[in-house]
Amino acid sequence: MAGCPDRLDAALARIEARNDALQIVTCMDVEGARAAAAASDARAAKGQSLGPLDGRIVGIKDNIAVRGLPWTGGLEGYRARIAAQDATVTARLRDAGAVILCTLNMHEGALGATTDNPAFGRSANPRDPSCTPGGSSGGSGAAVAAGFVEAALGTDTMGSVRIPAAYCGVTGLKPTEDAMDSAGLVHLSPSFDTIGPLAQDPGMLWSLFAAMRDPVPRAEACLPDLPEITLGVPVQLETVELEPAVAAGFDRARAVLSGRGATIRSVDLKGWDPARARRGGLLIVEAEGAVALSDLMDRQDGMSDALRGLLAYGAALPSARMVDALARVRAARRAARRALAQVDALLMPTAPQRAFAHGSPVPDNQADLTALANFAGLPAISLPVASDEGLPAAVQLVGPDWSEQALCTLGGAVRRALDPA
Repeated sequence: MAGCPDRLDAALARIEARNDALQIVTCMDVEGARAAAAASDARAAKGQSLGPLDGRIVGIKDNIAVRGLPWTGGLEGYRARIAAQDATVTARLRDAGAVILCTLNMHEGALGATTDNPAFGRSANPRDPSCTPGGSSGGSGAAVAAGFVEAALGTDTMGSVRIPAAYCGVTGLKPTEDAMDSAGLVHLSPSFDTIGPLAQDPGMLWSLFAAMRDPVPRAEACLPDLPEITLGVPVQLETVELEPAVAAGFDRARAVLSGRGATIRSVDLKGWDPARARRGGLLIVEAEGAVALSDLMDRQDGMSDALRGLLAYGAALPSARMVDALARVRAARRAARRALAQVDALLMPTAPQRAFAHGSPVPDNQADLTALANFAGLPAISLPVASDEGLPAAVQLVGPDWSEQALCTLGGAVRRALDPA
């Protein structure tokens, strides 16, 4: 692998050539990145590497603080705000030797899944610039896919790391609830928000997670190796309309995994209705977002009318509807955790569709399958599956608490099985 300064120069050249068209990077710290890259190379020359992240080029979603750079949360009202210090996760990546290069575009306020941001531009999917990279961490998925960075941080509230990973053909990890210190995060929904990494390789996801997680002793969950593992496919998939290319990709993944010895069987997540649970979760997110972003709600220049309308709707919810929304989410949580007493992990498509054209209607069911892991507080990894029809599809694995390392190891095996080249 080339030295970090050379890889940084190559990344900067790619950003220079393509960012005006793709609208992925919102701000850069080139001077700081060059200094960090030089320091990393100096350590390597002395045999004093800090580990697998030393010299890796990383971008940060714009709702996670990077000292000295704008910390906007994708919101016009925060455009002029400069982060006085790093978020905890950003600081931990620096301590591991990561080169923090830039902040990345996102869906406004993290409430949405297209990264068509009225204040900071419409991010394009590098695999097809007419299409969305997903959201809300669309800039993070796009930056990895475009080679602007080697890894990125996003946030996942109901799928906002895994959906961009799926649409952009990279890998993404949503960690166990409370695994990450959220200091320095512009929250949307404290109940569901989770900081998570994106990268090309599942092994890199583990390195990022291991560097960022809270240093509290945890009993990490193990999973069987690929030939011995039992994966559960929820029968509730029958209620979710899948794009044919996604269904074909999922069938291919099942066939490959079965061929490698995995046992795959149906499992009934009784109490989980994907669409009803997702709608309930969205109501909670809107209500919590109205509180989290209350300082901007009454400012005409604070946010778009569209976002203000969503948050106002959540703020005005009758108590009976909120109680019902909480009940749907809790039922989904119980169903997922009961299912993992029967199988080692759950296997599902990540999103019911592939990346779609900017300007076309956003599919209602976009987060039907990703939201389950957020509601259950469980870790989940998204893995790309090549499609015969251009843009990739993706599958996700949802595991038990603190199974991130096992999921990333299994994810690496799955990727090699799906794409031996």
